[in-house]
Amino acid sequence: MAHLITVDDPDDPRLHDYTDLTDVELRRRREPAEGLFIAEGEKVIRRSRDAGYEMRSMLLSAKWVDTMRDVIEATPAPVYEVSPALAERVTGYHVHRGALASMRRKPLPTVAEVLRTARRVAVMEAVNDHTNIGAIFRSAAALGMDAVLLSPDCADPLYRRSVKVSMGAVFSVPYARLDGCPRALDTVREAGFRLLALTPDERASVIDEAAPHRLERVALMLGAEGEGLSARALSAADEWVRIPMAHGVDSLNVGAAAAVAFYAVTAGRPEA
Repeated sequence: MAHLITVDDPDDPRLHDYTDLTDVELRRRREPAEGLFIAEGEKVIRRSRDAGYEMRSMLLSAKWVDTMRDVIEATPAPVYEVSPALAERVTGYHVHRGALASMRRKPLPTVAEVLRTARRVAVMEAVNDHTNIGAIFRSAAALGMDAVLLSPDCADPLYRRSVKVSMGAVFSVPYARLDGCPRALDTVREAGFRLLALTPDERASVIDEAAPHRLERVALMLGAEGEGLSARALSAADEWVRIPMAHGVDSLNVGAAAAVAFYAVTAGRPEA
């Protein structure tokens, strides 16, 4: 069982994992290099633990100790009790949810391992906004996508903002990094997937007419907010698909577009 440790010094080295959480560039470098990520809030902490991530430590304000008592009693990791003011000085922001945990990352699976049992896959190219990444993972989990593949320049799904927006869904959808995009898309095609590129281009097929839910294996390609998929990614696709728009709207936010497209890909899909 963990020991509850009261800390009143914001410079205490034991709180190092939680320092400067609002410095995005610093955290993007530090967290993967140090093999950690931050889970924020009771539900996310529980979901990360239930997904098999090992806890390094936990940072709690006093009013959350009783709520998290079962988690505290089940972990050998240290649990630091701090005042809300001290938590804010350490992290750089007001910790509204009152509970943070530093979790140990797992090695990522390979693309081949992720594809082995998948039939519906999202492929993201240069989606570098953490909020969008979290929203897409939440939709992928909710709508039955089997896996996510990320180009090297996509944002980190385990960054605090991504995890928070996804409500922990990043822990339930397998994902891997697709190095060498878009040439690496050949690996996906060779695994039996038809590559559908989501684009607002009028030359694209309406996604319902393309009937992706009837295909045996589908990889749905999504690009960054605003720019969309690169010309190279579009040329690598087997087919372009679009969501029909009304009232003169030309496109949707990538998170919203992903949710609509995921439903079109998974609704009524053939049973395995």
